Amino acid sequence: MSVTSPCINICRMDPDTGWCEGCQRSIAEITCWSRASDDDKRVILAAVAERRELLGLAPLASEAAA
Repeated sequence: MSVTSPCINICRMDPDTGWCEGCQRSIAEITCWSRASDDDKRVILAAVAERRELLGLAPLASEAAA
């Protein structure tokens, strides 16, 4: 089973963090997602989880299900 994208269709880059306000990925992470291996996607998702915790945000639905 393929790793699901954390995109939630709120696509605005935060100028302070450089992360998308919806999924907390960087531009580089967003652009490479479709070509990334599942292992690389899991590394990105781990970074997203840390960023969401740092920002005081709830886990994404995909994180809560894991």
